[in-house]
Formats: sequence, structure tokens, C-alpha cells
Amino acid sequence: MINTKAIEVNYITPKGAEALQDELKELKHDERPKLVETIAWAASNGDRSENADYIYGKRRLREIDRRIEFLLKRLSIVELIEPSTVKSDKILFGATVTILDEQENKKTYKIIGVDEINLDRSEISWKSPIGSALLNKKVGDIVTVVTPKGERELEIVKIVYI
Repeated sequence: MINTKAIEVNYITPKGAEALQDELKELKHDERPKLVETIAWAASNGDRSENADYIYGKRRLREIDRRIEFLLKRLSIVELIEPSTVKSDKILFGATVTILDEQENKKTYKIIGVDEINLDRSEISWKSPIGSALLNKKVGDIVTVVTPKGERELEIVKIVYI
């Protein structure tokens, strides 16, 4: 039987991919081996049923293994996009977009991958409500965004790829 489910692509910037690879390396080559040593030491102390080091260590090891598996899956479907090479007057992945809201407040967002979101730096996912509403729009367009606080109208005033 043919799998008709579309293969998901993980759009990401080189910086975001590097961060995922660094985390994977840290987990596989530093954190996990140290934890395995601790678990082995704790297991050698006898009764494991009340051995907090052993119990916590095994739980943490399962968490690390799940995270490693997740990172490997995400990295296996990566499609790198370098924002500075994008040439478009439309908002695409990697765009840095300045908008005005209804109160004339100016806000700038960088539209990036789901694995690299950082709201403190106004880096949002292309799948987020604002990110997806802005995609394929141009300077001067007004978009309506549905947020948890209700509908908002945003005017696009600037698009750059850096």
C-alpha cells in the first residue's frame, strides 16, 4: 500500500539548524554518557527501589532519549533557507517584517521555522497565526490576524531579508 501522507518539511534557517545540531551533540556526547555513568554507579549500590539517583537517572535518561529521537527526526526533514539570499517583494520564509497595528504601534517580526521561535526577539514561526497571515503579502497590504485576543488588522510597512 502506498503512503499518501505528504512528507513534512522542516523549513529552518542555518542558524536554527546549527542550534538543533548543537543540542543533539550535547545530549549524545556529553549529557547522556555522564548520566549513564551515574546510573551504573547508582545501580551498583544495591536496592534500586528506593535509590533516588537510580530512579531519577533512569527517568532523565528516557527524557534525553526521547529528545534525541525528536531532534534526529526534525533534522532528517530539514530544508535550509538562508534569508539573506531570498529576493522577493512578498513576505516569504526568512523575511523580517515591520507592521503597524490599529493603534499605529510599530512591531517587527522575523518569520522563521517552528524549531527556532524566540518571542523575546520577535522571531515567530511561519505557521503561527501572525506568520501565516503575513505570508505572500506585500508592503501596503492590510491583513487580518485571528489571535486569542480576537481579530487584529495589521498593515505591512516594510519587508527585508537579512
